[in-house]
Amino acid sequence: MKTSESLLKRVRQWDQDALAEAYDQYGPAMYRYAYRLTGHAETAQEIVSDTFCRLLVALKNGGGPKQHLSAWLYRVEHNLVVDFYRRQPAQGPEPLDDVPEVAVPGLHEERILRREEAERVRDALRLLTPLQQQVVALRFLEGLNNEDVARCVERTVGAVKALQHRALNSLRRILEEADEAQS
Repeated sequence: MKTSESLLKRVRQWDQDALAEAYDQYGPAMYRYAYRLTGHAETAQEIVSDTFCRLLVALKNGGGPKQHLSAWLYRVEHNLVVDFYRRQPAQGPEPLDDVPEVAVPGLHEERILRREEAERVRDALRLLTPLQQQVVALRFLEGLNNEDVARCVERTVGAVKALQHRALNSLRRILEEADEAQS
């Protein structure tokens, strides 16, 4: 039995050590995923917390993942991110930390440009369908392969590839239109 299957089996048995191990194993990746989609550390932490709370509630009620714990967690977390954006007005990214002027010349400006570009891409991602957002984020931001993405979104690998293709074309168009509007 694979390690992830063994962990899921123990989690479903409400094994406290397994629950802690699942959080330790998946929590950091879940945080990165939520942070990349929201751009806010506190929001990302709340979403990760809510994701694991929903796991506990689902397990308590006899539900939860039957296989592929990580896919179940990503699916729940993505739904929480979508819900967050439906409830909240758009927020700007967190302010940059103060960087001393004696730092490497140009570093502060580079950080600002990277932050602005990340926000620009994040805004463009929000214009995609929720499923396209999830496929792009899992595939390119989290680095999952197509098979793992397919499990997360409960689609076939072929469907994931088609979604990915359409999403990337839409993103390209959105970003090009934004560039033209700024010119």
